Amino acid sequence: MVSLTGKIRVSFLAALLAVAASVYGATNAASADTAAQSSASQIVADMGAGWNLGNQLEATTNGYPSETAWGQPVVTQALIDKVRSAGFKTIRIPVSYLGAIGPGPNYTINPSWLNRIQEVVNYAYNRGLHVLINMHGDGYKNVNGSWLICDSASQTTIKAKYQKAWQQIANKFKNYDQRLILESMNEEFDGQYGRPTQPCYSNINSYNQIFVDTVRKTGGNNASRWLLIAGWNTNIDYTAGNYGFTLPSDQYRSSSVPANERRIMISVHHYAPWDFAGEESGTITQWGRAATDPSKKSTWGQEDYLDAQLKMMYDAFATKGYPVVVGEYGSIDKSSFDSSNNRYRADFARAVTATAKKYGAATIYWDNGATARYGFGLFDRRSLTVTQPGIISAIMSGVAGAGLPSAA
Repeated sequence: MVSLTGKIRVSFLAALLAVAASVYGATNAASADTAAQSSASQIVADMGAGWNLGNQLEATTNGYPSETAWGQPVVTQALIDKVRSAGFKTIRIPVSYLGAIGPGPNYTINPSWLNRIQEVVNYAYNRGLHVLINMHGDGYKNVNGSWLICDSASQTTIKAKYQKAWQQIANKFKNYDQRLILESMNEEFDGQYGRPTQPCYSNINSYNQIFVDTVRKTGGNNASRWLLIAGWNTNIDYTAGNYGFTLPSDQYRSSSVPANERRIMISVHHYAPWDFAGEESGTITQWGRAATDPSKKSTWGQEDYLDAQLKMMYDAFATKGYPVVVGEYGSIDKSSFDSSNNRYRADFARAVTATAKKYGAATIYWDNGATARYGFGLFDRRSLTVTQPGIISAIMSGVAGAGLPSAA
């Protein structure tokens, strides 16, 4: 809104008109912001509860993607139907490309691999689910054949390869409707935990810009598709804070999308506190305000921390019309150490989804297919049975806005 201070004209009528114009402009600006947030709210609502098909299409062997390499069976329509029947509305499909990408300058992706990706996408898409696909393991230094390395000296080659790869992926899916979401990368960083470094973060920003521009230019529904991008290691602090993350421009977006709306989403992951959620140890097995044994509960990362983290994302992005997606969250099974562990895993899942609901974010549970000690699995992918009904129930109640667990 333009201030009228120092701009009063000698004519009272002119001043009145100026005020009227000012108020009209402010109203339009507020309406634009509201519409942008409404668009973001709608996609989050439509996505509902999300589930990751982990350790499958991103699994690798000898530098090549191989969906059964990490001990899981071939993905089937029956598995996806089981996940859908449990109440999940979104499936994230992590994908690695690695040696399936040929040499430059064309960097052709093996057609059989692209076709298999499409086949698995269709298992979910044809059932009416939202589907996310990404470039998952190509940026991990500990994966044989990785190449999307942000602190490599070969950035010209890396960016050319990245652009060509996404051009092919985008063309493969350009006719799918808005239930398909493309995600630029996964947990991209220099491999050193701690504050982001430069020029690595600048390169990550460049990858996101290449991704957005490349997908948009393929046309079709890609011109208006929701695109999911990530900051440093999908870390909330390093994405929402002042550490170097920049939003890409979206200059090639379809003109059919209202100018005040967004079509870019922000991806983060939440596994805090790590000693509860991911550390392979039987020491910390309880979480949250209902924990009964302080010695088994972490000293940080409880409900207040979770709330502050998601509020940070809300303030930085959701208020500006950019939906936030917690693309991974969850906690490993430590029930062999503490028989009550699955109760706290359920509490954690409910808290993440309920807090995300509070701040307008979507959530996608990380399931790696493992259902024994230290596994994240909710389903046995061989027998097609539910292994953690309590956690699934907690997820659904959180997404429905049923609130956080109460103290014991």
